[in-house]
Amino acid sequence: MIREIDAKGLACPKPVILTKKELDSMEGGSVRTVVDNVTARENLSKLAGSMGLEFSVEELGGTVFAVTILKSGEKEEERDEDIIIQKPDGGMVLVIQSDQMGKGDEELGKLLMKSFIYTVNETKPHPKAILFYNGGVKLTVKDSPVLDDLQDLLDAGVEIISCGTCLDFYNLKDSLAVGDISNMYTIYEKMQSGTNTITIG
Repeated sequence: MIREIDAKGLACPKPVILTKKELDSMEGGSVRTVVDNVTARENLSKLAGSMGLEFSVEELGGTVFAVTILKSGEKEEERDEDIIIQKPDGGMVLVIQSDQMGKGDEELGKLLMKSFIYTVNETKPHPKAILFYNGGVKLTVKDSPVLDDLQDLLDAGVEIISCGTCLDFYNLKDSLAVGDISNMYTIYEKMQSGTNTITIG
């Protein structure tokens, strides 16, 4: 069985996430994903390699490619067992300190942050909690470009916590649209409780 995905016009990581979802949902068969840029082609190839699956790349003309990934079933089940065994018990905590990712161009930084939050939402296991302070609280208020993804994560059981002092500083407390307002003690407590705490910003 071959499942087809038309991912033309989609920016990374969407083609990868759509393809992985299809692979995860099937016991065996192939997923053929059509993309229209070299970056997506390379990322799909890396996905297949990281999962230990065979793949082929077909040039369809210009910058359009079809990446076909073959899933045998048995091999992937064995890898899933390994992942479950190695999964940390305490959960991961994400700390987001800016509405941009990395330093440099502001527009690029905001685009990267939007892509990152989308990836967190679409990838399992989800983190235990996501903590927002300083400029990061701008992501949890009305008109935030990542509001839908954060709401999905909250609905899935992820704690979404924003620093009250930071919301006050930016005059955004009345605009909070997702999650809870808390203080630095709670933020520190959540950071300390995580098996793995990662800071983004």
